[in-house]
Amino acid sequence: MRAAGSGPGEQPGESGLLETALADTVRHTGASAGVIYLLDEATQTLRLAVLCGLPEEVAWPWHRIPLASAVPVSEAVRENRLVWVGSQEDMARAYPRVAASLPYRFALAAMPLPGRSRCWGGLVLLWPAAHPEQATRRERGHIAAEARGIAHALDLSRNPPQAPEQPHRVPLTVEPHPYAGRTPQAAADYVERLPEGTLALDLEGRITFVNATAATLLGLTADRLIGTRPWQSLPWLDQPAVEDHYRTAVISREPVEFTTPAPSDRRLHFQLYPDASGISVRITPVTAPDGPRQAPADDRPESARARPAASAHSGRLYQLLHLASALTETVNVSDVVELVAGQVLPAFGADGLVLSAAEAGRLKITGWHGYDPQTIERLDGLPLDTDTTPAGHVLSTGVPSFFANIEEIAREFPQAPLISGKRAWAFLPLLASGRPVGCCILSYDRPHTFTADERAVLTSLAGLIAQALDRARLYDAVHDIALGLQEALLPHSLPTVPGLTMAARYLPASRGMDIGGDFYDVIRLDDTTVAAVIGDVQGHNVAAAALMGQVRTAIRAHVGAPPDQVLAHTNRVLMDLGTDLLVSCLYARIDLAHERATLASAGHPPPLLHRPGQPGLVVGLDPAPLLGIDTGTDPPVTDIALPPGSTLALYTDGLIEVPGTDSDRTAADLAEHLAHRRDEDVDRLIDHLIRRAWPTGPHMDDTALLLLRTTGRGSPASRRTPPPHFRHH
Repeated sequence: MRAAGSGPGEQPGESGLLETALADTVRHTGASAGVIYLLDEATQTLRLAVLCGLPEEVAWPWHRIPLASAVPVSEAVRENRLVWVGSQEDMARAYPRVAASLPYRFALAAMPLPGRSRCWGGLVLLWPAAHPEQATRRERGHIAAEARGIAHALDLSRNPPQAPEQPHRVPLTVEPHPYAGRTPQAAADYVERLPEGTLALDLEGRITFVNATAATLLGLTADRLIGTRPWQSLPWLDQPAVEDHYRTAVISREPVEFTTPAPSDRRLHFQLYPDASGISVRITPVTAPDGPRQAPADDRPESARARPAASAHSGRLYQLLHLASALTETVNVSDVVELVAGQVLPAFGADGLVLSAAEAGRLKITGWHGYDPQTIERLDGLPLDTDTTPAGHVLSTGVPSFFANIEEIAREFPQAPLISGKRAWAFLPLLASGRPVGCCILSYDRPHTFTADERAVLTSLAGLIAQALDRARLYDAVHDIALGLQEALLPHSLPTVPGLTMAARYLPASRGMDIGGDFYDVIRLDDTTVAAVIGDVQGHNVAAAALMGQVRTAIRAHVGAPPDQVLAHTNRVLMDLGTDLLVSCLYARIDLAHERATLASAGHPPPLLHRPGQPGLVVGLDPAPLLGIDTGTDPPVTDIALPPGSTLALYTDGLIEVPGTDSDRTAADLAEHLAHRRDEDVDRLIDHLIRRAWPTGPHMDDTALLLLRTTGRGSPASRRTPPPHFRHH
């Protein structure tokens, strides 16, 4: 029998591993709240698993975070370091998307969970606004130790927990008052005798206690208030400022005061006092006719003062701000689909998504969630004027349609309910500058009434999605052209050389046009000699890619010369071209008959080498300046032994320049990794090296990697099938 709260695949004894670890970490660090994310390596996404000390509705925008996102926890995991944000000003400057949806005062730390062989995810801790803006060295060390402890527990787990569909909440453990439980009646009597109203809220904003005076002032009996949120059970408190004050108190843990009109022409003054267990609220009538009392308000922090009312709930406003800023960060169509599926669906409680683009008079589905492939196949390619579903109608009119149940949609579109098992729908036209871009369909597994608030936010959101989708489709089109150009400039296969096995990879940067200047080549000179070259042209644009092609051509034109002469000739060609771009290059002439290699470098990172029976090492080279700089001298030459079974790795700096790490140390670690995997096939080994350097991806810079292993002339291991060397991550 599965224990309560167990996620998929969890054993009963392990279901509370993360919950216990997070509660202990929050208590040990003195934080006010905490969150644990688990890394889904397949999708490169951080998924919210457990939270403590925060309302779940505050955390909803962060249920799923792409690892490439510009948010603290993604950066911490990506760069394998502690990220500290000490103030709201720092947050707005470094992470505007987070600041837009959480405009409160608090300090934050994000830390990766580094396991033995993988990164498990990330830890986020929050402290009240009163926390110093700078964390001490001792505090940083304490946070890092707690993260390592959680990762170690996951390493030891026989069946590590998976991120659930809905994150688990852990109540904060609060030390009981020394008199708690001894005189409960005396405490209740004391509260009832107070001349002012008192009530208590939990961290989710629900009323857990109310005295008689507060019930009278609020105009409802205690039994109708207990278990509700004030802005939901009291219509006159249903205003964005009230909910925002609660959020300020629970996140910043600062006292908050505000005055608001109440029924019967009264004004009530609310004072909120938060701690780790909830919020105590003091309610007093305002006797002065001119408005709220001023004495206590003058010294209050800005975050504790009343904010002007808006036209929608503050929660919805922050949702829209968050989604708008998130959509501006999407690059390609898959980013848009992932964002809508990962954040829009949870925000509105929807179960299904279909996102389609208008192409050649038809609706071409670009992404979906919560549907079976057969349903998607029936919907894909419908004409824009289709009457099978409301999609074509809303796109032609530009007016969204909302259907709360099957009966409503069947009256206008009888075939629509038969397509899937959904029970409620929102059809949102995606229009950019008046042009039909596509249609976004949110669906529900049960009937769902769309409030005016939801309709307004979804309609606004559709315009943002349309702009993001239109921009993403343009990017994808340009990207395909760029990818084709890059593939044309790099070798399509490597030569077959008896006594040598080879593997190569090119990984474009994870962001941008994906046109880089990294290149490699292997040229067979005769039956026992090959030339291997790798280089990096400065820049990431079409000019860099074009120059890369010219450099490769220049090298091939002089490939029969000694390595120093090849680089010298190439440098003269580069000088004649008059380009401002510089090029790093490493040229290796490998003589299999004499088991030697001769190398020359022009400002390029030194190769990695493993020889049988020896440790892996970084080859010591004396590099010349970069190509494009006229020094009048030839590059120095280095000669090394390459007995059978040796592995030589040539790479560009994108492999070892990992944010938050020392590149020399990374190179030495990879050289040692060569020795540990000395018997592994080169195709598997080259991928392991990439994962070793970038365990969580994505790649910040273009990376080229060329692996060569001597096997002895005529060895069966020398036969190889050229692998798919061009990979886009």
